[in-house]
Amino acid sequence: MKLPLLPWLILFLPLLAAAAGMLWTLRSPARTARLSVGAIAGSFLLSVVFIAVNGWLPAGAESAVTWLAVGDLSVDLGLQLDSLSLPMLLVVTGVGGVIHVYSLGYLRDDPGFARYFACLSLFTFAMLGVVLANNFLMLFVFWELVGVSSYLLIGFWFGRPAAADAGKKAFLTNRVGDFGFLLGILLVWSTLGTLDFGELRKIISVRPDVLGGAATLAGLLIFCGAVGKSAQFPLHVWLPDAMEGPTPVSALIHAATMVAAGVYMLCRVFFLLDLPGSHALDIIGWIGGITALFAAVVALQQNDIKRILAYSTLSQLGYMVMAVGVGGPATGMYHLTTHAFFKALLFLGAGSVIHALHHQQNIWKMGGLSWRMPVTFLTFLVATLALCGVPPFSGFFSKDAVLAATLTGNHANYLLFGLGVAVAVLTTLYMFRLVFVVFLGSTRSAHANAAQESPRIMTWPLALLALPSALAGFWAIDGIYAGAFGGEGGAGHGGWGHTIAMLASLAAVIGGFVLAWRLYRDAMDDPLPAKLGGLAEAMRDRFYLDEVYQGTVIRFQDACAGFADLFDRWIIAGVAVRGVHGTTEFVGRALRLAQTGNLRTYAFLTVLGLALILYLALG
Repeated sequence: MKLPLLPWLILFLPLLAAAAGMLWTLRSPARTARLSVGAIAGSFLLSVVFIAVNGWLPAGAESAVTWLAVGDLSVDLGLQLDSLSLPMLLVVTGVGGVIHVYSLGYLRDDPGFARYFACLSLFTFAMLGVVLANNFLMLFVFWELVGVSSYLLIGFWFGRPAAADAGKKAFLTNRVGDFGFLLGILLVWSTLGTLDFGELRKIISVRPDVLGGAATLAGLLIFCGAVGKSAQFPLHVWLPDAMEGPTPVSALIHAATMVAAGVYMLCRVFFLLDLPGSHALDIIGWIGGITALFAAVVALQQNDIKRILAYSTLSQLGYMVMAVGVGGPATGMYHLTTHAFFKALLFLGAGSVIHALHHQQNIWKMGGLSWRMPVTFLTFLVATLALCGVPPFSGFFSKDAVLAATLTGNHANYLLFGLGVAVAVLTTLYMFRLVFVVFLGSTRSAHANAAQESPRIMTWPLALLALPSALAGFWAIDGIYAGAFGGEGGAGHGGWGHTIAMLASLAAVIGGFVLAWRLYRDAMDDPLPAKLGGLAEAMRDRFYLDEVYQGTVIRFQDACAGFADLFDRWIIAGVAVRGVHGTTEFVGRALRLAQTGNLRTYAFLTVLGLALILYLALG
């Protein structure tokens, strides 16, 4: 491996920018922004240089220093550089860099401008650490740092109660998943004696049955981390509420960073999930499929432009997790990469619309924006076509690969294939509903009627992201990821599975588009509620899962907290602490009564005591 110091610079440049922004330049917003943008641009350029010199390193390489040594436990601060982590470096720094530039225009007049960019750099550092970590402990440290920085960004406008609550909800929901993840890490360490991915892989290759009957449990506990970070059912509830943060934050979280961390982690430790006798992958596949279908159904009745895209992200994450579950980790990473491009473009396009309409987010108060905002419209349309899987846009290749994996993967499941096709129909339906209502037809508000194209600092990033959204399917990205799994782990191209998947996908796109055209091309309001009745209301209210959690989990937690408070106040503080204190004080006060300072009293008590002793001794 040449230029071994470059990966360390790639990792720590954003941290240096975050530290400088918080400690020295916070009172200079422009300087903080320049540091943040410069740091991520530098990390991207250094990543390009490193890959140009070393290639994709299919065999992998590591750079490590000892971080922690306690007894038999030795943990490195190490970087793993292979054809799984190197493409992700480009995705995180490339897409993240474009979002940084876009943020310069979107948050230009915000009073928290400097704080925003400092937090953005911290977030980037944390995600790069997740990508490069070569052991479970380092991964978990950066994993939690992603959670902290996402809390800071989601709750960026903490003066708004909804934003503050959304930040707390994201943080606490992820702690539930991370607790299971930590238990999985401890189970692996206690059984195999190491946390290093390379050592774990060697042990598994020699003794595939080393985890025995605990293989399924270990895999599912590790998967808990991905259920939280990648917002899989039933811990998906935090992601739609994360829309309370600034739109560029939504783009960053939904595209290249936080939600991608869970899928990436599953692929990094795939060798621990695909073990003899383990049923972890089967369960993972079904969780992904259920999440994909559930989110697509809910998206169909959302009216907030960002929430539609949020549920779209949930659905596509379900696709990725489903691909891992059927034995296609390379396919899951392939869809993750293409999705990063077009989903970032969709969110930034939505941000452009929101900016032009004075922060109006209800799609039914938009309309007719296509000729008022031509750049935003055309780039948004490119991203929509990619998300729906229209050839030859990037999503066509990666989504078809996911569907093909459900037919030909090592854990193929035909029911999941049918579910995936149904999700493809719904995806096209709700995305063209969004396009027709927002950009076509008549204007529905004064703000929409007066809308103008966003400034160039916001439209140039849209044009830049439109290129990979349209062309990334031709860049052989799937082949690069397949190298990380020895040429396996993906569906590949050609063969009966790919042919069936392609035909089914095209049929799904056509069917979804026809439905959207008939329902929404000239609609002034949504026709589905009248057709679906109570079901539409349930879809709009997210099938009341938040209310279910409020009435069960949160109420139980509040009851436990109330009992703990009473026990602490009356038993521990009251009986134990204050009881001992009160008894001691009473005895002290009683003894103090005998200390009068009068000699005659002391002489009387002495004689009385002697008399009592003589009585007891002689009586």
